[in-house]
Amino acid sequence: MAKPKNILFIMFDQLRWDYLSCYGHPHLQTPHIDKLASKGVRFDRAYIQSPLCGPSRMSTYTGRYVHSHGASWNNVPLKVGERTMGDYLRDLGMGCWLVGKTHMMADAEGMARLGLEPDSVIGARVSECGFDVFERDDGMRPEGPDGFYDDRGALKYNEYLHSRGYEGNNPWHDYANSANDGAGNVLSGWFLENSDKPANIIEYDSETPYLTRRGMAFIDAQGDAPWCCHLSYIKPHWPYIVPAPYHAMYGPEHFLPVVRSEEERATDHPVFGGMMKAPVGQAFSQNHVREKALRVYMGLIKQCDDQMGVLFDWLEQTGRMEDTMIVVTSDHGDYLGDHWLGEKTFCHDTSVKVPMIVYDPSAEADPMRGTVSNALVQLIDLAPTFVEVAGGDASRLDHVLEGKSLFPLLRGQGQSRDHAFCEYDFSMTPLSKKLDLDTAESRLFMVTDGRFKLIEFGGGIRPMLFDMREDPDELVDLGQSEDHAEVIVRLSDVLGTWAKRPAQRTTISNKTLVQTRSNRSTKGVILGAVKEADVDADLVAKYTGRMAPPVQET
Repeated sequence: MAKPKNILFIMFDQLRWDYLSCYGHPHLQTPHIDKLASKGVRFDRAYIQSPLCGPSRMSTYTGRYVHSHGASWNNVPLKVGERTMGDYLRDLGMGCWLVGKTHMMADAEGMARLGLEPDSVIGARVSECGFDVFERDDGMRPEGPDGFYDDRGALKYNEYLHSRGYEGNNPWHDYANSANDGAGNVLSGWFLENSDKPANIIEYDSETPYLTRRGMAFIDAQGDAPWCCHLSYIKPHWPYIVPAPYHAMYGPEHFLPVVRSEEERATDHPVFGGMMKAPVGQAFSQNHVREKALRVYMGLIKQCDDQMGVLFDWLEQTGRMEDTMIVVTSDHGDYLGDHWLGEKTFCHDTSVKVPMIVYDPSAEADPMRGTVSNALVQLIDLAPTFVEVAGGDASRLDHVLEGKSLFPLLRGQGQSRDHAFCEYDFSMTPLSKKLDLDTAESRLFMVTDGRFKLIEFGGGIRPMLFDMREDPDELVDLGQSEDHAEVIVRLSDVLGTWAKRPAQRTTISNKTLVQTRSNRSTKGVILGAVKEADVDADLVAKYTGRMAPPVQET
């Protein structure tokens, strides 16, 4: 193939960059993802745009930063009118389909205002991040006193489990995400003490193999028309539990050493310190909890890699590897006790740097096969890259798309970005209330130039700074260091300039704006002309040599 015809966009949920063997993990072997890296380009400095599922994914799908698209937290709707990769690709004749998770919340109020019915073709696409849906499964069907977290969560998967003989009203929880004591008692995967137990499900029926088969079913059903398939896996996201044999493959001798210090724990920083004191931070700060979670986290990743083997072998056998660009990445990482934190909602590389591997089957990419790029890249770069795969010109969309196409890096032509950005809106969290911050103040912004990383906060809270060359584990906060005052000012100015970009001017292209500078006004508006000779004759032709009878007073 002269160029890729199709796109397989694989995203894992909460997969840390350093838990793949191609990124250096010494014990967790991921040969199938490694093999893809040997055929493509592995990016070593790929950054997400927000350390939380929803806003990170909305940035990736729109190719825009969070405070451009506005979907700043989970279940904050992506507003009607925001274009996504599905919109761009369909305009270029390429279908764009979802198999798996988006964490998208539809703007129901905006749709109603515009008369968009959710069950119409356009309404359905607006409701699903611009994707056509083969199967949406956000992998979340928790149930509390007020009902389900997501009424649509895991519905198709639960139907599948029922067809396989798993009983109850929510087999997603009772089997796929819980253990069993042998006497029929469900041991919920929500409780970290159960993490090292095997999920009470046949491995074939668990979520990761199920989604692999659904992705293959979609691809198998496609004809000759070009397609993009967003195969979006739920794991290794919590609940931290996995079926046998993966639950027992790893132990403490296989874990990466925990990265944290007592100096960190003693921080006076209100946001960082407050996150440490959150329940998930307190839990993962306990070694026995971390060890149980790490066993299953590594097992989940091993299962993911095994399924990549199933998928990639099938693509080889069916000839799809010859015409399909394949991207493997994640929406964010997982602290797993590093820095005394759990989850992902802060800005250490543990959380905001992700694996990203891109396989381009075209001959132009041959010189770059098996290489590692140290360029700063962002997940918003994927949308313009996909536009170019579909035959479009991403530069014509630079007034909307804020990422850069990866094609130059994939083809060995080089490309530079001086900075990467990430942001997090925590105005909906208990920490915001505890710190008595207004919703406009409960935000943080990160910028890195590859060596230094600056994190700025609202509410007059002091910044944090890390020197990632001298302190790659990001253990020493230099935010109050007088020796680094110049660095803080420099990166703060970068953030300030970035924040002032015209991100909301999306209805007219930059090219049109530039062309307009040199265009004569030819629509009859003449400003500043004192006499006819001051203006080109053709522009005043409609105003000269005209006759009209004088008005007589009565």
